[in-house]
Amino acid sequence: MPASALMVLATFLFASMGVCVKLASDLYGTGEIVFYRGLIGASMLFVVSRVRRGTLATPVPSMHFWRSLTGVTALCMWFYSIGNLPLATAMTLNYMSSVWMALFLIGGAVALGTTRVDGKVVATVLLGFGGVALVLRPTMDQNQLWHGVVGLISGMISATAYLQVTALGRIGEPEYRTVFYFSLGGLVAGGLITLLTDAFHAHSWKGAALLVAVGLLATTAQLLMTRAYATGRTLVNASLQYLGIAFAFGYGVLLFDDPVTAMALAGMALIVGAGVAATLLRTKVTRSTDTTTMTES
Repeated sequence: MPASALMVLATFLFASMGVCVKLASDLYGTGEIVFYRGLIGASMLFVVSRVRRGTLATPVPSMHFWRSLTGVTALCMWFYSIGNLPLATAMTLNYMSSVWMALFLIGGAVALGTTRVDGKVVATVLLGFGGVALVLRPTMDQNQLWHGVVGLISGMISATAYLQVTALGRIGEPEYRTVFYFSLGGLVAGGLITLLTDAFHAHSWKGAALLVAVGLLATTAQLLMTRAYATGRTLVNASLQYLGIAFAFGYGVLLFDDPVTAMALAGMALIVGAGVAATLLRTKVTRSTDTTTMTES
């Protein structure tokens, strides 16, 4: 399957996972959902590693620890925002991660002296935050601003997690091992959060089905997306990733009667545009940095 098809399928699965998380939030706490998502994901990846005759032993445990810490933190905040915001709003705020990644990478390049601050970068960041303001404005009247801030921060932390995933890929760590340790981290963190805040709830058939769906959809989507980025063009993949917002918007309107406002739609469009532009700028900076490094070597 080509990388573009993998990415489209992954975004649809992530949006479908968001629906299950939102429904499960009525029955379980955020920590519980993260726990079961991690349990199912780790179990799936254990089987995958055996089928591939691979190993889960890693020479870089510290890298996996920090990737899991940031990734699970972002995941908990994202699931919390999904349970308390319109689905498309929560998805859109999390997808601000592309803008954050551009800011981090370009800021690092400036600090190393390999590039200068570009006005296009500043414009991209301002465009993204302008979109956030428009997306959150409709929720202010519903006292949901706090949940929106949590969703926005989840996108920022996700950006650092994605950078760590890139670093793991560059040193040759297979995607199933990276996703396994991330899932394991979710299992541990979700369990601790649940024990500290609330007891585990009893299961119903509906609740159990939703939790299984969250785990299966999230893990499958993560593997597909990781594979797409490994084999396809970064800019194309990043652009297609924003289809997740459209899928989430459709789900929200059809299943949860989420309001359709011109302001929210305009904000989503601005964030999508900023994300695509940020990915393009980030790609240019990365190539420039790599070229400079090769020249200096």
